Amino acid sequence: MSNQHQYFGHPRGLFLLFGTELWERFSYYAMRAILVLYLTDTTMNGGLGWSTKDALDLYGIYTGLVYITPLIGGYLADNYLGQRRSILLGGALMAIGQFTLALPADALGFGALHTFYLGLALLIC
Repeated sequence: MSNQHQYFGHPRGLFLLFGTELWERFSYYAMRAILVLYLTDTTMNGGLGWSTKDALDLYGIYTGLVYITPLIGGYLADNYLGQRRSILLGGALMAIGQFTLALPADALGFGALHTFYLGLALLIC
């Protein structure tokens, strides 16, 4: 333990974990705050124009998957990827998901709805 680099008495890798968790929580709560508003807003205002029921259904599915998929990720991390690779892979997937959601609707050539679903799927992974 004495040959490990430490910052403020903690292992160096702990700050990478803290940073990843910070941005994951920021991403989740920001998405929670605006997801239903984006889905139910009219298309003239940049939303998708969904009904409130459909928007809340997707919100429930999104929230449920955000809490369920870490079980799968934990299994993969413990048995196949290891701690470092799983943190880096998870952070990269979240970043790509956020960037995908920030793209204009036709930037990937899939259409607005498919690009939106791709971004959400990457965030959930």
